[in-house]
Amino acid sequence: MNLRDIKKDIEYVIGAFIDDCSLFSAVNSKADDEALGGLLDEAVNLFNDLKDKVNVKGEGKKGAYYASIRQELLEKTDELYAKLSDIVKKSGAE
Repeated sequence: MNLRDIKKDIEYVIGAFIDDCSLFSAVNSKADDEALGGLLDEAVNLFNDLKDKVNVKGEGKKGAYYASIRQELLEKTDELYAKLSDIVKKSGAE
């Protein structure tokens, strides 16, 4: 695993989540735009935090460090998707 790959993963995964939120908002008129806005803010903050972590020059094995960042990306994105799922359920969309 290298720096370029982890940066692409961060951009792809969080970008896909933002696209999913935007699509849901556009398709569903009952969507809670305030809740979705908060979720998008969380996604942007996660993106910025992970990019900052990736850009830090750390000591030790870079592969293990990048693997931990990738794990954090997946765990936190799963949490965001769970929140999005709750918003979808509350809006009555299926």
